[in-house]
Amino acid sequence: MKWSPERTQVNSWNEWDPLKHVIVGYATDCHIPPPEPALEAKVPEDSDMRGQWGKRPQDMIDRGNELLDAFAEMLRGRGIRVDRPTPIDFSQPVVTPDFETGSGFGCMPPRDVLLTVGNEILEATMSYRCRWFEYLCYRPLLTRYWEEDRNFRHEAAPKPRLADSDYRPDYLSGNISIETRLEWTAEKYFVTT
Repeated sequence: MKWSPERTQVNSWNEWDPLKHVIVGYATDCHIPPPEPALEAKVPEDSDMRGQWGKRPQDMIDRGNELLDAFAEMLRGRGIRVDRPTPIDFSQPVVTPDFETGSGFGCMPPRDVLLTVGNEILEATMSYRCRWFEYLCYRPLLTRYWEEDRNFRHEAAPKPRLADSDYRPDYLSGNISIETRLEWTAEKYFVTT
């Protein structure tokens, strides 16, 4: 099938061919994540960001969208098809039977959620509770791709429950000795965030 910007063809086999089709996110309703176990390793203990969460300031959201919109238009000007996600209400608490957190995150970085390999888009799961439902922003696009490209495949990784018992408090703490870390490594006691 010859490529056309009007018709979907999921087909990415390397990183060197010219870009033809891309998803660019939105900063709309983007939130700073509430405190949760997966963030412990990401925010330094002495950071001013500790304890700060909620909707990002509107001027930052507006500026982020201005930059993302300009980027999308620049790509379109070069003949590249640009699709955009459908933001959900990230101000809503994220609630499952295993956890509750104060808000969602956003749909600014599609590359965190989706990876194209050949004719397949792999949907990653998120280790942040606030990103549990972020995949919903991309489902309308994936449905469209499925309808337009008969060779398209979509695989979603299994979602961990993200219950408190799934996390190892202080795993990355500086208070844990090298000897203990080596023991954990030998026992394959790993944590990936």
